[in-house]
Amino acid sequence: MDTLQFLTWVRGTGLNIALVIFVLGVLWRLAEIYGLGRKKDLSAPRNMPGASGWATILRRSLPPPGMLPTSPVSYIAGYVFHVGLAVVAFLFAPHIALLTSIVAAAWPGLPSQVVDFVTVVTMAAMIAVLIDRIARPVKRFLSTFGDWFTWTLTFLPLLTGWLAVHHLLLPYTLMLAVHILSVELLLVFLPFTKLFHAFTAFGSRWFNGAMNGHKGVPV
Repeated sequence: MDTLQFLTWVRGTGLNIALVIFVLGVLWRLAEIYGLGRKKDLSAPRNMPGASGWATILRRSLPPPGMLPTSPVSYIAGYVFHVGLAVVAFLFAPHIALLTSIVAAAWPGLPSQVVDFVTVVTMAAMIAVLIDRIARPVKRFLSTFGDWFTWTLTFLPLLTGWLAVHHLLLPYTLMLAVHILSVELLLVFLPFTKLFHAFTAFGSRWFNGAMNGHKGVPV
């Protein structure tokens, strides 16, 4: 298989396979989670300001009091790379064109120079998070293979895409194929790794907040 054939495969068959695994995996995991069920809470609700699902989503999306100075890299770099990933994935014109072909919806993108800058900042933030995890003994001890694996899965599409845009490391056609393949690997593994929190983070926060809000306990 030559480079052009490889690119054709990853843009066609490979992408279709990845999307099928991604969609079925996400639906399966969501069905597992929401199919668990829960006994109806028969206790009388205790109303308390700030004790609700929506308040918990907001509260848990901000650093707890006193934690930002203690672990600035985790919070600042964490916010930067999550926002940066969303910008690169959904506001880069070529990505929008691909998504439009899949979901039949379009929206305006950002200038390529802006996306390029955001990509570099996002990669720098991810590297900072990685170094912080390695440098701190407790974080390093608590880290598992899954943590390193998911970091790599997330970082590679950024790196390979940036290299492809700037025609670096490999010939453009091959680098583009590698970039698309890295995205497909991310799609395939996302439903079955910690990356699935992209679909559950806000829902779980709302649920915990709603349940504890019923008891009058803000979380």
